[in-house]
Amino acid sequence: MKNLIKKFQNISHQYDLWKKGDKIVVGVSGGPDSTCLLDIFAKLKKKYDLGLIIAHVNYGLRGKNSDKDEEFVRGLAKELELKIAVLDPQRGTTSKIQEAHRRSDLHPSENELRNIRYDFFEKARVKNKFDYIAVGHTLDDQAETYLMRIIRGAGLAGMSAMKHKNERIIRPLLGITKKEILEYLKQANQAYQTDRTNKEVPYLRNKIRNELIPLLEKKYNPNIRETLYKSSLNIAEDHHFLEKISRETFMGNKKLSVKKIFRLHPALQKRIILKAIENIKPDLKNIESAHINEVMKIIKSSKNKRQIVEFQGLKLTKKDDKITLSSVK
Repeated sequence: MKNLIKKFQNISHQYDLWKKGDKIVVGVSGGPDSTCLLDIFAKLKKKYDLGLIIAHVNYGLRGKNSDKDEEFVRGLAKELELKIAVLDPQRGTTSKIQEAHRRSDLHPSENELRNIRYDFFEKARVKNKFDYIAVGHTLDDQAETYLMRIIRGAGLAGMSAMKHKNERIIRPLLGITKKEILEYLKQANQAYQTDRTNKEVPYLRNKIRNELIPLLEKKYNPNIRETLYKSSLNIAEDHHFLEKISRETFMGNKKLSVKKIFRLHPALQKRIILKAIENIKPDLKNIESAHINEVMKIIKSSKNKRQIVEFQGLKLTKKDDKITLSSVK
């Protein structure tokens, strides 16, 4: 148990996740990962003078089981004498998800639930003037995310998967396996809740967790989780380097000369276009590879006439050697 706490501290120090005196909102679902996260932070609270608040989301999608999870987390808060913030399933955005769930046989998407969760955590952080939001993602989660994004056709950015620290979000358990967490909870005699939906198949992540990874472990690589985790870290480093180079290159070529773009390595050409788009539209959420490919087709065109392409509220114009990007009014 002490070894895991030490590993937790080492990871936190290595990635500069938090420091002495910081105030942290701990997202707790009641499952083993977040329960372990809370337990370790509670044990380190006095030593590092940490401020802690528990945040829990009850989506209300599992009936009494959702309520039991909330009751369990409230019990942890009482036991640890910590303030708790709970998102009520009958109010706000969550009720919209419930309504969508009742109207069809489809499950709310992971992204929908994630957005609700992180929005609530951020509101709790701002309201209490805290520094960070800690969530319980593990090495196993990283491996699952990596595979999920490969299957969906992600590029380097997607395959970099989750970061240990992403602005206000910190993940101190990201280099720790589920096996280590379960062993820690057993030694600590700490109870936790089990989400039966993790065994169901509607979500792609659950299929990867319950079907694909066990198959890869059995047939190909018994250490596949650690292998995928390390691969995601290596790709993240490469992605960070290419991002740095493309940003610096764009700053020196804001006029977007076609000739200058052609002189670049193919790996940088599309990234320069993305940087130009990001300069006007910071949120790249709806910018797809098809849009960038269409832009590159126009850039590479040998036609001398003026060419225009519009997508996602943007207009790109090519005239001779000059490329102009603007918002569509």
